[in-house]
Amino acid sequence: MDEIIKYMLREDEGFGDITSNALIPENKVFYAKLISKDDGILAGIEIIKEMFLEYGITIISSKNDGDKIAKGDILLEIEGNARKILLLERTALNLLMRMSGVATVTNRIVAKVKEVNPKIRVAGTRKTAPALQKFDKLAIVIGGGDPHRSALDDMVLIKDNHIAVVGSVEDALKLAKENVSFSKKIEIEVESVEDAIIACENGADIVMFDNMSPDEAQNTLDILVKKGLRDNVLIEISGGITEDNILDYAPLDVDIISLGSLTHATPSLNFSLDMD
Repeated sequence: MDEIIKYMLREDEGFGDITSNALIPENKVFYAKLISKDDGILAGIEIIKEMFLEYGITIISSKNDGDKIAKGDILLEIEGNARKILLLERTALNLLMRMSGVATVTNRIVAKVKEVNPKIRVAGTRKTAPALQKFDKLAIVIGGGDPHRSALDDMVLIKDNHIAVVGSVEDALKLAKENVSFSKKIEIEVESVEDAIIACENGADIVMFDNMSPDEAQNTLDILVKKGLRDNVLIEISGGITEDNILDYAPLDVDIISLGSLTHATPSLNFSLDMD
């Protein structure tokens, strides 16, 4: 994360902030405050504070990750070299606004789902912005969700393209068990009742119902229960799920609902940094 932040700052700075360097004395010390223009959940403030501290900026006061915030709230007060504050301003705001947007939507969806079915975990996916995956995943956690896989080495997740190359659900699971450490969980996507049965019978730890409607998912669950297979696995539902339709899935007896829209379609909150 540190290396990514360094790249962000280099990208924004270019060969130097010619505006600030032309207008502001080199040693000018100034006070600034970061203000929210939206209601939501704050996420990423600890990262932003570390960014300012690295540049010798003093933190006067700060809210915390996970705090509920409202329009007009002061999120952070700082004091230090004016040129450095302005150099960091846009990168700090962009990252903080995105992470807070993800945390806010995650928190809202988790609350809705828990009202219907307290045992379900709401999880993200790997549909994140390039290079921002760790920040997006952290924002999901701050918002009360589950990050799902952090990277490809986190667990085995056999998807439709893996099955297409290997040939079948059964063969894919067999190869995974032969070639991957016992310490890694094995999850597999299924799109039919038949494949769900095969997955459960062949040792999958997690079976993901991919792009099933609520009725299709319920029918698959009923059959797994009748065959005595439901208790052997975790059941995840994913694919095409959004905030608008997630409550159609929440009453089902599943363990996880994952949705890519937490990170690929979530608007940022709006913050500003004011020099005073």
